[in-house]
Amino acid sequence: MVNVFITKSVVLQSLDPLPMQGPELGFHADDIERPDMEQESKQEVLENKDVIVQRVHIDGLGRTKEDCLTYEIADVFRAKNLIDVMRRAHEARQKLLRLGIFRQVDVVIDTSQGVDALPNGLDVTFDVTELRRMTGSYNTMVGNNEGCMVLGLKLPNIFGSAEKLTFQVSYGTKETSYGLSFFKPQPGHFERSFAVNLYKVAGQFPWSSLRETDRGVSTEFSFPLWKTNHTLKWEGVWRELGCLERTASFAVREESGHSLKSSLSHSMVIDTRNSAILPRRGALLKINQELAGYTGGDASFLKEDFEIQFNRRLFWDSVLSASLWGGCLLPIGDKPTCIADRFYLGGPTSVRGFSMYSIGPQSEGDYLGGEVYWAGAVHLFTPLPFHPGKGGFGDLFRIHFFLNAGNLCNLNYGDGPQAHLRKLAECIRWSYGAGIVLRLGNIARLELNYCIPTGVQSGDRICDGFQFGAGVRFL
Repeated sequence: MVNVFITKSVVLQSLDPLPMQGPELGFHADDIERPDMEQESKQEVLENKDVIVQRVHIDGLGRTKEDCLTYEIADVFRAKNLIDVMRRAHEARQKLLRLGIFRQVDVVIDTSQGVDALPNGLDVTFDVTELRRMTGSYNTMVGNNEGCMVLGLKLPNIFGSAEKLTFQVSYGTKETSYGLSFFKPQPGHFERSFAVNLYKVAGQFPWSSLRETDRGVSTEFSFPLWKTNHTLKWEGVWRELGCLERTASFAVREESGHSLKSSLSHSMVIDTRNSAILPRRGALLKINQELAGYTGGDASFLKEDFEIQFNRRLFWDSVLSASLWGGCLLPIGDKPTCIADRFYLGGPTSVRGFSMYSIGPQSEGDYLGGEVYWAGAVHLFTPLPFHPGKGGFGDLFRIHFFLNAGNLCNLNYGDGPQAHLRKLAECIRWSYGAGIVLRLGNIARLELNYCIPTGVQSGDRICDGFQFGAGVRFL
């Protein structure tokens, strides 16, 4: 809830047609009704009333350094009228909450007091409540025939400048993982941040009869540039690969053992979507590059992949969405690529109608991944028939019609580009179907689809009929 208090009777009259609305209220901007003509006339009068913001106060600070907050509230001084003051104060409040160091931020707008007070002067006060020095979390997770307990410990604002130290342990019935991370934003530019991570991650991949344990450290720097967001990252990881079952293929056994990867990576993102989980409009472009081997380690490769998505709103509140994924892995030197670095395709979050990562090269039933892939999909999302629960719980559900296709293979890099394109165009797997989608806030999305796979190749595992999927990133 946004709490804005405006004192003095001359200002109080202006609050009626101007509720302070923000994204935390839980609705889209397209759903806001337009104010009537009487409200517009009142707003026009207020916009023509010139004011000057003389002072801005921040009350309730404890361990937070005030100088790191001046950047977030500086725009309030540039307001020229009352409407502008309220809008800029709300934007400053959102910036303060975005720092992740305050539990609550209230805004008080008052006429200026004192000997230097101007007749049209205003004072703006931000009343903040800091988070505790230490917070903890506990939850359980179930997936892939494994249950685990996740314990988290967070120290927000540890040095008073919006830094954050986080420790998390995942204790499962099969594997245990942990991670320690330190995050520090640049004062005044929260989008620019530096992070250091220490971790141990263990996972089991039954589609490849593979067990992998990674122990590593990474540093990354994130920053915006024009309309894009960039991340530069260095990662050093000690990887231990082993067979998950005694029946693992010889190709997987050959990959077993220890390896050290040191890589530099860069990612660029342009995201104009209104939601990352179930967007109704906007587009996404994401490009990743990773270069391994030049900073040490025994893994040497160049890896490129991209993701493109377009969303357009149609009639009857329906949405047409199109997505395209692709990637290429190039080995450097004579050593072949590692099974842990290759691409995998198939499953309820990529090419629906196929089992998890069950497309592409395989040996004795174990899927080995591929060095090049592409996948595309077209979706039509519509509201539920007869709109049950409209305006409430029913708006979280959508009917889903889809057509998706893709291919995953290895290339002979001695051949020309035309040969590569022909191989990618051969043996295309595709499927179509319909289902229902549930949006879990801005956290994840669930899909229950009826799939009809076609273009099935020898060795592929299909899921003909109902298929359930849960995740954040979907094709």
